[in-house]
Amino acid sequence: MKRLFSGIQPSGTIHLGNYLGAIKRWVTIQEKYDSIFSVVDLHALTVYQDPKKFRNQIIDTAKILLASGIDPEKSIIFVQSEIAEHLELYWILNSITKVAELELMTQYKDKTQNGKSSTAGLLNYPVLMASDILLYDAQIVPVGEDQRQHLELTRELARRFNGLYGKTFKEPEELIEKVGSKIMGLDNPTKKMSKSASSEYNYIALTDEPEKIKDKIKKAVTDSETLIKYDPLKKPGISNLLTILALSLGKDVKEIENKYFGENYGRLKIDCADAVVQLLSKFQENYKKISDKKVESVLKKGAASAGKIALQKIEEVYQKVGLR
Repeated sequence: MKRLFSGIQPSGTIHLGNYLGAIKRWVTIQEKYDSIFSVVDLHALTVYQDPKKFRNQIIDTAKILLASGIDPEKSIIFVQSEIAEHLELYWILNSITKVAELELMTQYKDKTQNGKSSTAGLLNYPVLMASDILLYDAQIVPVGEDQRQHLELTRELARRFNGLYGKTFKEPEELIEKVGSKIMGLDNPTKKMSKSASSEYNYIALTDEPEKIKDKIKKAVTDSETLIKYDPLKKPGISNLLTILALSLGKDVKEIENKYFGENYGRLKIDCADAVVQLLSKFQENYKKISDKKVESVLKKGAASAGKIALQKIEEVYQKVGLR
C-alpha cells in the first residue's frame, strides 16, 4: 500500500473550504493509502500566533480531523513539532536549496509584492513542507492548485539529494481534484476562502450554527445577471456556489448546473445553504462529543508511530551526508 502524507495548519478558523478541498477527501482516501496526517504547527509560525491561544488551536484542529472521520486506527495523526526530525531534515534540505528557487514560489511572490518585506520563515516554508513529505517516504500527496509548485520543489530536492548522496528519497506524486481543490471566498469569489480573512462573511466555519450558515450564503457575492452557469472566469460567485452545492451533495457540478438551469439565484442559495447545513450536522455532532483528553491521547499515540518512521529516515540521511 502506498504511503500518503498531508498536513493542515492550526491557524485561523478551519472552514468549509478546508473541509471540502482537503479533509473530506482525506476521510475517503485513508481507506486506500497508508495515511499520515499532521497538524503542521511549525508552518503556522510564519505569521504571529498568540501563545495563549495557539495550543488550543492545535488541539482543536486535531479534534476537527477526528470529528470529520479521520480514524486513528487506520491513519497516523500527530503534531508536527512533536517530531524533531522535521526540523533536522529541514536544515539539511536547506543546504541544497537555492534561494532563487524559493524566490520563484508564487505564494512568496504574492506576499512580498510591491516591496513588502518577508521573514526567512516565509521564504523557506516550501523546504519545511518538503521535509514533512520526504521524512516519511510519502509516495502520494493530496494538494490544491496553490501547492503544486511546492510539491514540484519537493520532487526536485529529492532528486538533487539522491544525485549527491545516493538513492534516499522517493519522489512523491500529487493527488489533485480539479473541482473543489479551491473553494473561493463568499464575499470575494475571485480569491480563495481564507482562515485569516478579516470578514467572517468570507468563510463558513465548520462550527457555525445553521442560521449563521444560511445568512452567510444568502449574502454571498454573485453578479447582476440571472443565468446559473458554471463559468469560474465570468461568473465566479455562481460557480463557487455550484461547486459548494455539488460537493456537499456528492454530485457532479455539471449535473447541478443542469438542474438549476432557469432557476433564480435565490433558489440556488437556499438549496446550497441547506446542503451545507446537512453536510456539517454530523460533523458538529461528533465534534461536541470529542474531549480534549481523547485528542491528546490520539496525538500521543500518533507521535510515537510517526516518530519511529522519522527516526529511521533521519538516521539514514545522517549516514549519507557523513554525520554518522
